[in-house]
Amino acid sequence: MNSEIKPFHVHIPQAELDDLRRRLSAVRWPSQIPDAGWSRGVPVAHLKDLTEYWTTTYDWRATEKRLNRYPQFTTQIDGLDLHFLHVRSRHRQAFPLILAHGWPGSIAEFLEVIEPLTDPADPADAFHLVIPSHPNFGFTGPAAAGWDSRRIATAYAELMVRLGYDRYGAQGGDFGAFIAPDLGRVDPEHVAGVHVNAATAGFIPFGGVPEGTVLTDAEQARIDRMNRFLSDGNGYFQIQATRPHTLGFGLADSPVGQLAWIGEKFHDWAHPAGSIGFDQVITHAMIYWLTNTGASSAQMYYESMHTNSWPTPSQVPTGVANFAEDIAIRHFAESLNNITHWAEYDRGGHFAALEVPDLFVDELRTFFRTVR
Repeated sequence: MNSEIKPFHVHIPQAELDDLRRRLSAVRWPSQIPDAGWSRGVPVAHLKDLTEYWTTTYDWRATEKRLNRYPQFTTQIDGLDLHFLHVRSRHRQAFPLILAHGWPGSIAEFLEVIEPLTDPADPADAFHLVIPSHPNFGFTGPAAAGWDSRRIATAYAELMVRLGYDRYGAQGGDFGAFIAPDLGRVDPEHVAGVHVNAATAGFIPFGGVPEGTVLTDAEQARIDRMNRFLSDGNGYFQIQATRPHTLGFGLADSPVGQLAWIGEKFHDWAHPAGSIGFDQVITHAMIYWLTNTGASSAQMYYESMHTNSWPTPSQVPTGVANFAEDIAIRHFAESLNNITHWAEYDRGGHFAALEVPDLFVDELRTFFRTVR
């Protein structure tokens, strides 16, 4: 097995950027029902504004420069060249922490929190950060079948060994909130604590709330929000979980199609809706487009619905942050997780590290102080 860790530098050939510009200049726009707003999906006027900004204002080379400020590497694990950022704190006693993004996110979700986490005012709060691009995402690229959250977690446990960390924490949101707890399950001897946000499986009731369960008003509101999502916001999940290949043709061939597919989520899942800026949305679309992983990232949903490794009980200390739009409920979370920290916020949506980096950083410091 080749365990070499190789430096990585982001540089997209100019020819690929020229091809993107050509495609953006030749969009065939769909007709839409007038005055539908966001009720039927992304309004064409909104996407035209985003595309105009993408074409005339957005600067990919500036994004590359920002990404390349941080040390990046690849290493082969389980047959896959895994890409990751490895940002060590100047404080030698910093606590190692792996951050796991979700969909439609990427490593770019965490750019606003890298510096405050690695170089805090109090050295006791410092972290060494490991931020992977998941299999089928970004600069890791497409993977073979079978990469469910448990397999990804196993690969990340090996990554932390290669980096020399024998005790570390794991944090994740959205699908990262599958991976981080699974790291605690596959490597409990070395995972000191797990923290999640935007958590679903293992943290909410599936199959309905059991009869006789007493819920607070806030918990009932989360159940109502979950049910609204299942009835009116879950179409993307069903498509990606059942026919990712069919969807992939549009995502691989049309940058505006890719932008619409994930841009809807960056709009709808933010708190308040639409509060994430154009630059941040386009940066994520660019990472998917330039690595041709819009299609392959959908495989995550297929694998999650066709896996045999459903979450099992974990004794690793686990912290949960419910930001304004999150739906985790402590009573149900405690059935599978050793909940030692629970926090609720009235700010921030699905992309907490991107939307409210100050709250996200403070939350991680608070929880991981208890397990360092």
